[in-house]
Amino acid sequence: MITNLEQLYFDQLRDLYSAESQLIAALPDLTNSVSDPNLRKSFQKHIGETRNHRARLQDIFCRHGLNPGGEECEAVRGLIREARKHVVRTRGGSLRDAVLIAATNRIEHYEIAGYGTARSFAECLGYTDDADILGTTLEEESDADEAFTRLATGGIFSRGLNEMAATA
Repeated sequence: MITNLEQLYFDQLRDLYSAESQLIAALPDLTNSVSDPNLRKSFQKHIGETRNHRARLQDIFCRHGLNPGGEECEAVRGLIREARKHVVRTRGGSLRDAVLIAATNRIEHYEIAGYGTARSFAECLGYTDDADILGTTLEEESDADEAFTRLATGGIFSRGLNEMAATA
């Protein structure tokens, strides 16, 4: 049972740690389904960033003498499951790339909400170092979301939709 803000804060961080761990496991497989070289580079870059995000969370837990384990992020588990389902059901090429971007944006939005909330809790608790670290990660998650959106609106979505319409 969570009875105070500090417990809630660390519960939220454990959720984010689980989410990042699940993404580290899933992103390489999803990256292998990408056809666009620029999108592939973005996915590969994001794998490295995700590892850094998890390491930062681990550092926060270490500084507080706590273990990051024990929480399972069901939301990201579901989002990854949805992404894999749609990848399998979608023809390759730019249409599948559009599916991957849509799935990645959903995950990024979840992470942005999670890191923003955790940073606010850290600020309320007076954990200014934690808040700074979480703010850095929040900025990187927002940048990743914007980068994937730029790739999508720069042509991948329209190419994917046009491929689909051409075969209908």
